[in-house]
Amino acid sequence: QMQLMESGGGSVQEGESLTLSCTTSRTQLDHFALGWFRQVPGKEREGISFLSRSGRNTYYADSVKGRFTISRDSAKNMLYLQMDNLKPEDTAMYYCAPVGSDPNAELGFSALFNDWGQGTQVAVSS
Repeated sequence: QMQLMESGGGSVQEGESLTLSCTTSRTQLDHFALGWFRQVPGKEREGISFLSRSGRNTYYADSVKGRFTISRDSAKNMLYLQMDNLKPEDTAMYYCAPVGSDPNAELGFSALFNDWGQGTQVAVSS
């Protein structure tokens, strides 16, 4: 099973922060790079941040660069997304997933299995 479980979303005001958590596994940490995606109703799911398999390289979409930070805690099998200075445009359902290299994707990665979890909702009001 490659499905991951997300948590930590909520409703906040513009400028506030949230930390999203993703429960993964030893196997996934050993074999895959990981990423965070978000989706707004009526729009395509977009990749916003990725972490290499080694955990030493990070990648961010221009829309979140400088505000979001992706990280992992290998001892706890957890992936995180620290979101600071949130904006109304960040309102979306957020998902985590194993990813692989994809030269056709904007950031060079795409989801490997199309086995999405429930996601966690983030709502930012102005």
